[in-house]
Amino acid sequence: MKNIYSLLGISQKAGKVVSGETKTEWAVRRGKVNLVIIAADSSENTIKKFITLCQNYNVEYRVFGEKDKIGHSIGKNRRAVIAISDPNLTKVIIAKIDSKQFC
Repeated sequence: MKNIYSLLGISQKAGKVVSGETKTEWAVRRGKVNLVIIAADSSENTIKKFITLCQNYNVEYRVFGEKDKIGHSIGKNRRAVIAISDPNLTKVIIAKIDSKQFC
C-alpha cells in the first residue's frame, strides 16, 4: 500500500500539484484544485486562512503531515500548503487520510 507522501510525489510527477501559499490560494480562488493539504505544523493563522478559503470556495481540505515531509515528498523545500488538481488522486488521498492509512 502506498503511503500518502508517496501519493503526493506521484501527484507532483504527474503535474497535478500546486505548492506554496500564494499559488495554492490563487488556484483555489480560480477553481483549479480539488484538495488542499495544510501541514499540521503550520501556523494557526495559516491553518485558519486556508480552512476558511476552502470552505468559501467549496474545496476539500485536510490538515495533515509536517511541512518538511510534505515538501520533501514533492521534491521541494518545506511547504505549509499544497493542492491537488486531479480528482482521482484526490479521492485516494482523502480516503487514506480519513481512514488513518498513513503507511
